[in-house]
Amino acid sequence: MTAPEGRGIAEHSTTGTTFRILHVSTGNVCRSPITERLTRHALDVRLGERLTGGLIVESAGTWGHEGAPMEANAEAVLADFGADASDFTGRELLDEHVIRADLVLTATRDHRAQVISMGHSAGLRTFTLKEFTRLVRAIDPATLPDPLDDGVVERARALVRAAAALRGWLLAPTAEADEVYDPYGAPITFFRSIGEEIHQALDPVVTALTGVPAKTPPG
Repeated sequence: MTAPEGRGIAEHSTTGTTFRILHVSTGNVCRSPITERLTRHALDVRLGERLTGGLIVESAGTWGHEGAPMEANAEAVLADFGADASDFTGRELLDEHVIRADLVLTATRDHRAQVISMGHSAGLRTFTLKEFTRLVRAIDPATLPDPLDDGVVERARALVRAAAALRGWLLAPTAEADEVYDPYGAPITFFRSIGEEIHQALDPVVTALTGVPAKTPPG
């Protein structure tokens, strides 16, 4: 009898033609949907849809509202950035999501701890979003595989390894520096401030993943 995947049986693979990024928050209706869709949007803008095929971006919640729609204010934030909020369905975080993920980015340190506690050798590929941003900024892009020669997937795998190696050396200045606070139930103004916070944290991450910087708006 074959055990079902995702219940502590399967192991994470470090090979393959795809690279999965999993964003994790609590309910999977505010922060992680915003982060998921902003990541997808940024990848499409930098690489074009044809070149992002190997990168899969998804999200889930540690207390995920399974089957729930995204919060309306989260949809409004995505619209501000020109990102697609359609066809979203909330998910509860399962073992299989962690097993498949090559990079897990969480909203808070508590979420990170919960993901790591699930096992599946998740510790070396799980970071808070802001923690990963801080580490990525310290990595020399010249040390990463060229996305044109080696592909974006190989570059992404190397980026995660490099970030994991730096983690013990580049600590957060404060505990709060690695947190993205929950806007659930807050007015749209707070949602927009969280959206901008996530956008700014994602920018260097997407640049490092793709090797393509964001376009500077005309001055």
